[in-house]
Amino acid sequence: MSTRPSVDWFALAPVLAMLGGSAIALLSAVLVPTRPRKPVAAGAVFVGFAVALVLAIVLFDRSPGSETVIADALFRDRWAGIGQVLVAACGLLAVLVSYGERWREDYVGEYYALLAAAAAGMAFFVEASNLMTIFLGLEWFSIALYILCAIDIDLVGSLEAGLKYLVVGSVGSATLLFGMAFVYGATGQLELSAISYASESGDAFMVLGLAMVLVGLAFKASAAPFHMWTPDAYQGSPTPVTAFMSAATKVAALLVAYRILVTAFPSEEELWSWALVAIVCASLALGNIAALAQRNVKRLLAYSSVSNAGFMLIPVAVATDLGAQALVFYLIPYSAMSIGAFAVVAARERELGAPVTFSNLAGFGWERPLYGVAMWTFMLGFIGFPLTGGFVAKFYVFAAAYDRGWWWMVVIGVVASMVSAAYYLAVVRAMFMRDSVELQLAPAGGSPPRDLALGTAVVACLAVTVVSFFAVRPLIDVAEKAAAALPL
Repeated sequence: MSTRPSVDWFALAPVLAMLGGSAIALLSAVLVPTRPRKPVAAGAVFVGFAVALVLAIVLFDRSPGSETVIADALFRDRWAGIGQVLVAACGLLAVLVSYGERWREDYVGEYYALLAAAAAGMAFFVEASNLMTIFLGLEWFSIALYILCAIDIDLVGSLEAGLKYLVVGSVGSATLLFGMAFVYGATGQLELSAISYASESGDAFMVLGLAMVLVGLAFKASAAPFHMWTPDAYQGSPTPVTAFMSAATKVAALLVAYRILVTAFPSEEELWSWALVAIVCASLALGNIAALAQRNVKRLLAYSSVSNAGFMLIPVAVATDLGAQALVFYLIPYSAMSIGAFAVVAARERELGAPVTFSNLAGFGWERPLYGVAMWTFMLGFIGFPLTGGFVAKFYVFAAAYDRGWWWMVVIGVVASMVSAAYYLAVVRAMFMRDSVELQLAPAGGSPPRDLALGTAVVACLAVTVVSFFAVRPLIDVAEKAAAALPL
């Protein structure tokens, strides 16, 4: 006689809230008339994200330990909780950035449904506790993102971006799946904690599986040399989709990668730690050098994303309690700065009806002071300047590396930050120090229609970027509580 496993519905509550919003948005695509369709779909998804955010915060607060639920398929702990909080917050901001986009009415309901479905997949992914649920969550949000990248058929490059992301992303997913198969073959276990007990250090199948799992997760995190899809996908996708991908995907991929490595493969730490060091160095070098040559701002931010993946993999490679805290802290201002930067790009795109480059960004800081100051702050935050959360985040990462004895990694990171200043400050220079008349370009002219939702998203991202510099202690407390859930 079979027994039905008990279901911890509260552990699934944030995921279900996002799926509820997605379902209502999808129904609106066929049941709601054309004119009110966008506000209904966007409103349903926004409420879904807001409810999920509140539930994730409560779940974080009420999960002091680390336990597996629903037949040991999911973790209920603060590491998963902080991931769901960040994913829900990214979703809220993405809805605000998306609302003013000039979508075709044909698929506006489907767009918001897919956005919420992708976020729900990420929220499920960060709490997965065995190889099957990890892969299920990965494919869940990946398929939604493939469609979102190609959803705007009127946008030049959107279909190409979706196709490239689909092909390369499928290779990454297949690599991860093969790696999981090797790990299962070597241990006979699917649950992460059980794998660590069943594994033997140096087992050939285990090492091969670990390598393939690492490669598959590096694809999703846009880490070099597995970043080849990132520039084209970021540039060709609708900007609100790029904004969401740039932040939420990294949150999910990096938190899950950290959990998998320290929970399932502690006996192979020396191996995967140094493999990650190589990936860090490649990401910092390729991301920064390639960004120096870019003139399209979205493509520049794509290579910036590769570089930041390198910084965020430093604490993963360190694999200490301080490293886990540094990763959580870094993800908070980074998510705000990344979504905020793409939101400003979206504002300029809507004014000009053209891709944003250094040339047509000229004078933007004076024409739109709020967006100009916000973009300036985001660029300084990416560099790691004081008065932004990026400064504390990088300091925290370097402290974790130094605590491990990797002083040379601190030197590499500082040099990479100095190189990145060249292209980040080039964006500031274009906005404030180059005049559109001087460049023989027609100024934007007139007053574009107000976009209250987009402005709210930019202000929110600006506030998080600045406040995360001053409210360090509360955020460190949150990071410490989340890190305590891992077996470090």
